[in-house]
Amino acid sequence: MKSKNTAHLMVFILFLFCSFTTKATFAALPAYMDGQALPSLAPMLEKSMPAVVNISTTKNVKLRENPLLRDPFFRHFFQLPQQQRRQQKNSLGSGVIIDSQRGYVLTNNHVIDKADKIMVTLNDGRQLNATLLGTDPEADVAVIQISANNLTELPIADSSRLRVGDFVVAIGNPFGLGQTVTSGIISALGRSGLGIEGYEDFIQTDASINPGNSGGALVNLLGEFIGMNTAILAPNGGNVGIGFAIPSNMAMTLKDSLIKHGEVRRGLLGVTTQNLTPELVKAFDLKNPRGAVVSRVEGDSSAARAGIEPGDIMVAINGEKVKSSHQIRNIIGLLQIGDKVHIDLVRGDKEISVQAIIGKPQLAQIRGEKFHRTLKGTVLSETPKEQVEGVLFAKIATNSAAWQQGLRPGDIIVSANRYRIRNLDQLQQVTDPRRALLINIQRGSEAFFLVLK
Repeated sequence: MKSKNTAHLMVFILFLFCSFTTKATFAALPAYMDGQALPSLAPMLEKSMPAVVNISTTKNVKLRENPLLRDPFFRHFFQLPQQQRRQQKNSLGSGVIIDSQRGYVLTNNHVIDKADKIMVTLNDGRQLNATLLGTDPEADVAVIQISANNLTELPIADSSRLRVGDFVVAIGNPFGLGQTVTSGIISALGRSGLGIEGYEDFIQTDASINPGNSGGALVNLLGEFIGMNTAILAPNGGNVGIGFAIPSNMAMTLKDSLIKHGEVRRGLLGVTTQNLTPELVKAFDLKNPRGAVVSRVEGDSSAARAGIEPGDIMVAINGEKVKSSHQIRNIIGLLQIGDKVHIDLVRGDKEISVQAIIGKPQLAQIRGEKFHRTLKGTVLSETPKEQVEGVLFAKIATNSAAWQQGLRPGDIIVSANRYRIRNLDQLQQVTDPRRALLINIQRGSEAFFLVLK
């Protein structure tokens, strides 16, 4: 094992040596041995590290109240305080300065989520209060702003030009240790369908990424920002060499909307698609097995008005070739309401092109009895963006079983039969009308379980 690691190290050093000796930076290398300059990432990192910051947040959380404390006599007898107790929680992460003049810092939404106070520590030790400009939980991207002089920003690279095998460096604040650098290569591109975020198009890397690295920079050997470190695959709780970063192109596109609107105003195309399987390729008699098939078109949607039909094969969107259904969701998810989108389709033996205008999303509502008999008399919908993800009780009849068991309009189902629920489809998948339904309800700042029989 030791010899194998040594061989990998020698290959890496040889690559760096060749890279640096072909550039003018060779003269800047400070270390020599036997008259030969040693390859090093230090010159690049000296310029890049000041642009990566440490982020600490403070959040005040209400503690769950003991029911006995609601009794005035009990509180008076034991001389207990009337105010609900709170606990302060702290978290650590990283961020990347992307505009030194305006003080814009890019980070992950989960780093600053629901924070009451955001503190940024610069590479030179300065500590600054930050203001939240905008956040997008679906893609896990946020932008905060600091006010300071002599800031350093990272140059932005075009992540569409990345290749598997490119050397990369991760800069961040793992485990709160302080700024740390790790290196590796790009292991894969376009990773999606992992269930980590709502919109996924990850760069996969074996550069060590650990808790606290979130929001930090993934840079190339020129010190350019190519991605934002976001998540790891850690079955045993530690780093196993599988980390994921949001590509710079995706992050910067979302950044513009977050700064302007404070949120990403995603629109709706109005189609449901699925990946092409060998069976579908044969059934549709396709000569080229690429793209995704349209399985459903919403009525009165942008797709319907553009003439898209079930059975059409989407092969390209805005000139970008479609490889999977997840890719379509990512592309559409980066567009704003009113944006035009050009779609290339295969319909039978014909190739056609259509243009659609991204429309406003409509909140679908479905009668509750579709999911469980005890939900008769209720109307369910998916929660709006500003609320926790789940299934919302939009309407509840006062003579229904749901009302009699204590459910009220505005209650949100966040889990059913011990499965996390984020939308109507997930609720339907875990519901059996013949059996009792265990639901976890969130009502404002409170939460409780309820069994529907």
